[in-house]
Amino acid sequence: MKPSSKNLVSFLFLLLPLTLLAHDVSASDQEILNNGGLLSYILVGAKHMVTGYDHLLFLTGVIFYLNNFKDIVRFITVFTIGHSITLIGATFLGVKADEHIIDAVIALSVLYKGFENLGGFKKILKVDSPNLLMMVFIFGLIHGLGLSTRLQSFTMEPGQFLLKIISFNIGVELGQIAALIPIVFIISRWKKWSSYQSFYTITNWFLVLAGIALFIFQIYGYINEH
Repeated sequence: MKPSSKNLVSFLFLLLPLTLLAHDVSASDQEILNNGGLLSYILVGAKHMVTGYDHLLFLTGVIFYLNNFKDIVRFITVFTIGHSITLIGATFLGVKADEHIIDAVIALSVLYKGFENLGGFKKILKVDSPNLLMMVFIFGLIHGLGLSTRLQSFTMEPGQFLLKIISFNIGVELGQIAALIPIVFIISRWKKWSSYQSFYTITNWFLVLAGIALFIFQIYGYINEH
């Protein structure tokens, strides 16, 4: 049965409050890291990406913009390279950033992608949108810094420090693949239905609103902590 636009709107706005719960560092995750080896870092990395709504919302917006599987692989690879650079590099070097500020910028990347997909640059700003591949790489670097901030929130036992970072990064990639498979499937399948344009518009407006909500949430958190 083909889903209706009305049901889609209801479902998306039920999800909106859940986006504010992304990236919680739980005691159970810390316990997993304390009691396991490198495999535990892969597991926690994968779990973090699967529940990382802001990362997945941004990637959903990117996938909407692409027309074939080859382009999807190319852009996701560029995003992966970007976030791997800052995740591994910043964590290894001990470069820390305020998690609320980084997550606020990540929220803006979600807003940016929805705005671009809706034609906001041409309709409102009267300019062409920036090169998407370049922007995906830049946002990948920013998302990686957010991942690094989260990893550095854990207490990491001494020994095999670099291998633990790489293992966490591997977990992130595996989680990303697992999360993107159903997203790519749903978007690709929906393109065959007459309701696709409504689905496209509603979902990208959701990205805009989710980006705004996440941004306000993170700025509020930053203000309360300072």
